Amino acid sequence: MQWTLQYEETWLHRLNPAFKLTFFLLIFLLLLFIHNPNMIVNITVVPLILVWFATGHKKKLLLIMMIPFLILFFSSASSMIFFGQGSTTWWKWGLIHITEESFYRGLHIGFRALNFALLGLLFALTTRPVSLFYSLIQQLKVPPRFAYSFMAAVRILPVMMEEFQQLRAALLIRGVKKKKGFARIMQSVKLYAVPLLSQSIRRAHRIAVAMEAKQFSNEKRTYYYQQSVSKRDLYFVLFITGGLALATWIGTTYPYFAITDVRQ
Repeated sequence: MQWTLQYEETWLHRLNPAFKLTFFLLIFLLLLFIHNPNMIVNITVVPLILVWFATGHKKKLLLIMMIPFLILFFSSASSMIFFGQGSTTWWKWGLIHITEESFYRGLHIGFRALNFALLGLLFALTTRPVSLFYSLIQQLKVPPRFAYSFMAAVRILPVMMEEFQQLRAALLIRGVKKKKGFARIMQSVKLYAVPLLSQSIRRAHRIAVAMEAKQFSNEKRTYYYQQSVSKRDLYFVLFITGGLALATWIGTTYPYFAITDVRQ
């Protein structure tokens, strides 16, 4: 079974992964301190443009990937809108109490969650795991012992998924009947979790023996893949920073909503 996504390489794929990860974490922190719904709505456009036009993936695939994000947006926003607190009541029925304050807070939380999701998707679609771990070792000085362990774990995931498919097909051929209720959970653990876990332990042991045999250690080493920070990373920062500044200016100059701070 093929688990690799087909895409065209863009300039985002050539950014330094560790630098991109650090920059995205800073944006996450920045979003936590933005309480103006006009600004957060405009800021959503910035990662959305990059995901749609600069990831190199097919538009149909991107639409499918965004479905869970839309569900996340509506679920996080509706829970606050329907059950939030506020003094200006718009509509009340039973436990549902929609107020002006809860509406704007829900909208704000929904767009903040959507921003987190889009930035995470942007990073995942434009970053190769191998390049990320090499960059973490070379730029952020992560010990190779941990980086290579995570890299091996990530590379094993598709193998585990393929083994799961083979195991499920084998059980279907053997005609194993599924139980009901709690017994079904215990049956699934016995039929799937135990064989997959035992296979993973054997595979991890073989990898550890191979690394020991090749004298693997945390000492200074050379790398086949060299990662570095370039002007392209600077252009990326300027693009994001300019987009955020423009979104902030439009949000404060031409506000969509009268409220400017959802905490009030």
